[in-house]
Amino acid sequence: MAQPDRDDLCEQGRDLIRGVLERIGDKWSVVVICQLGDGTRRFNELRRLSEPITQRMLSATLRGLERDGLVTRTVYDTKPPRVDYALTPRGFSLLEVVRALAGWAEDNAVGILDSRTGFDAR
Repeated sequence: MAQPDRDDLCEQGRDLIRGVLERIGDKWSVVVICQLGDGTRRFNELRRLSEPITQRMLSATLRGLERDGLVTRTVYDTKPPRVDYALTPRGFSLLEVVRALAGWAEDNAVGILDSRTGFDAR
């Protein structure tokens, strides 16, 4: 079996990076990650805390985060069934980055708003 050449590996890396940035840069993933940063949550609790997210969008977001290994989904055999979501160690490492970004946004909010106002006035 032939080894992939260096250009193929670089292209695969770029595709992975783009995919990861699309996942964590979408409208709801950061919100869900932050909500799970405080501990395990059930689906409806996450939905309530993440309003105005729809049930369908929350399901899709959680599936994507689970696929990337950022969130675990645990199903309990109860009546009615109970499903818990939690961050994985990888998810917690991303939480640190997300919180740092949120802090930066808060620290720079006034300046950003001033810049937008000046730009829009042109």
